[in-house]
Amino acid sequence: MYGLIGKMRAAPGKRDQLLYILLEGTRSMPGCLNYIIARDPADTSAIWVTEVWTDQASHKASLELAEVKEAIAKAKPLIAGFEFQIETDPAGGVGLP
Repeated sequence: MYGLIGKMRAAPGKRDQLLYILLEGTRSMPGCLNYIIARDPADTSAIWVTEVWTDQASHKASLELAEVKEAIAKAKPLIAGFEFQIETDPAGGVGLP
């Protein structure tokens, strides 16, 4: 399995709009086992994204999907920046094989 955990910042007042775009644009991604988008309760501009994929190739291929490309294009103007992105090697857990 292949995992990513990232934190991004929305432009002021745009977090919920950005969340909606990310949720709508990532409904069907082959190889995606888990894709969670969460609000940071302590920071009104921060969003956490946690992803688990069958493998790194599936994640890379998802970036070429029309639905994902459209979501990225809509989301870009609402993103103030990225704080970090960490790759992980998921061992398993609830909902994962």
